[in-house]
Amino acid sequence: MLELKDVCFTIRKDGAEVNLVDKVSIKVPKGHFMAIVGPSGCGKTTLLKTIAGLNPESAGGLYWAGRDLSAEGDFLPSEIGYVPQFSIAYDPLTVDESVEAATRLRVHCRTTAELDHRIDRVLEEAGLSGIADRTVKVLSGGQKRRLGLAMELVSDPKILLCDEVTSGLDPRSEREIVRLLHDLSRKDGRIVMSVTHSLAHLELYDSILVLHEGTLAFHGPPEKLTHYFSVKDSEEVYPRLATQTAERWQASWEKHGASYYTMLDHNRELLIASGSLQLPTEPPPVHERAAPEAEDILEDEAAPASQPATAALLSSLPMPGVFSQFGTLLSRRWRIFFRDRGQVALQLAILLCFPILVTLFSDKASGNIRRFSDTRQDDIKAEIQEQQDVRGDQAKVGSAVSGIIMFQVVLLALMGSNNSAREIASERPIYEKERFAGLRPSAYLASKVAFLSCLVIAQSLWMAYFVNFFGQFRGDFIAHAGFLLLINASMTAICLAISSIMRTAEQASLMSIYLVGFQLPLSGAVLALPESIDAFTRPFISAYWAWSGSVESLQTQVNDAVKSVVDTSLSAQTFCYYTLAAHIGVGLIVAWAGVRRPQWD
Repeated sequence: MLELKDVCFTIRKDGAEVNLVDKVSIKVPKGHFMAIVGPSGCGKTTLLKTIAGLNPESAGGLYWAGRDLSAEGDFLPSEIGYVPQFSIAYDPLTVDESVEAATRLRVHCRTTAELDHRIDRVLEEAGLSGIADRTVKVLSGGQKRRLGLAMELVSDPKILLCDEVTSGLDPRSEREIVRLLHDLSRKDGRIVMSVTHSLAHLELYDSILVLHEGTLAFHGPPEKLTHYFSVKDSEEVYPRLATQTAERWQASWEKHGASYYTMLDHNRELLIASGSLQLPTEPPPVHERAAPEAEDILEDEAAPASQPATAALLSSLPMPGVFSQFGTLLSRRWRIFFRDRGQVALQLAILLCFPILVTLFSDKASGNIRRFSDTRQDDIKAEIQEQQDVRGDQAKVGSAVSGIIMFQVVLLALMGSNNSAREIASERPIYEKERFAGLRPSAYLASKVAFLSCLVIAQSLWMAYFVNFFGQFRGDFIAHAGFLLLINASMTAICLAISSIMRTAEQASLMSIYLVGFQLPLSGAVLALPESIDAFTRPFISAYWAWSGSVESLQTQVNDAVKSVVDTSLSAQTFCYYTLAAHIGVGLIVAWAGVRRPQWD
């Protein structure tokens, strides 16, 4: 049984504490199908998130199967399923691939046959077997809701929480979804709680919970709803709620609630007697069970000391390990990438066009630099002319070489921004949902780093070799290629960090664009900044360190030519390597902190 005792969820607004959920007490037995209804803004979704553990209760207690969730830990990932209002599937994937990925992330299947059986069973249960090969983007609204349910059912949750899964559907699709939820509640003693604004199809529910301004106004059989509120039709309930304060409705329920719970118990006994509700056999006491195998224990999660919590751990499905989740996420990410034709075309265009832009200026950097003659000129005019010629060659070649190196650096910084600016922010709701279901942040971030590393290596090395092929780099090519790789990697890591902490993809993209835009002017490679500004900004400008290190890897004569036209000091190669590596490290640390910080709306 799930029980709430005087549960509150409080926020501070305008300096005062406001209860969005105010002393809600309910009991929900196994195999029960309950609707949570009420006017907009009454706290339906907030209550559901509080039950799920997404909103920590401010007061009161939640109890599940004799376990105090506040004191002994939240639900295990396999115990609870949460279907949010938004789609939790990627559009390029098929229905079957979406359910397969959800299964691999949440359940440790020992064999392929076991995995296939679970997937087929869930597709059949959700009514999706006939459209398993369709991509998510072509599904109707009702089919997407079924897919969301299917992705939660892979772990056989004992409690299924659904947030507005019927909103926006036509009447027929809405009834089909409600009927599906009703059937799901009749299997394995599963509790199904559905938040809905609609008051249609109430006869399919076992009980109706009505909220008003965060307080409990009614929780009883659907056939008693109109009687309790003294209205002729259920559609009149919401207007009726507005006629009294929340405190009065709460007081009324506290006075009459016991009799309605008696009715619910009677209805439940009738369902069991008729065979409409079949509850699973209770598991034996903990001391009578065999100890679990080592691989069946949830990784990285110690079992609480209490007996109910230990029983829950023993009965839960084994979770896949970090490496298994990493492999699933990386495989899914590449599949999504290659099916997004627009993204593939953009990456190819960048890969081909950016190096070509650089090579258009490569001829200017290949000119000769005349040297001073070893013998002293007796003719002063000839000596002055020689100095002018040498300095002219230095200015021409030095500015060209410096500009081409900086051009490569800035373009690769732009590539790094494009790689990762939206990588996490664009899929944050899906990540939060999968994390709630047991996805480890370490596996998620590692999959992003592995995917982006492939892009960084391909882009950087191709840029280096393509430009070198059409115009020989006049220095240590390996060192130059290394700095190009580091600038791309550092900008990718920093923008990944930005993507992990921003709430929307648009915010992350805008911030990343600003970051790249300031690389050139603040690097000092074009115009020297005042020393007071330069000393403050230089440590944070990745472009400077890649440009400076590449210039230091040039041949001595070419290096002198660059220094003759650039009014800024250059840093040693080793220091440039360490600084860019520090940028990468800081970016990954911030990204790690960002993916660990919850960002539920």
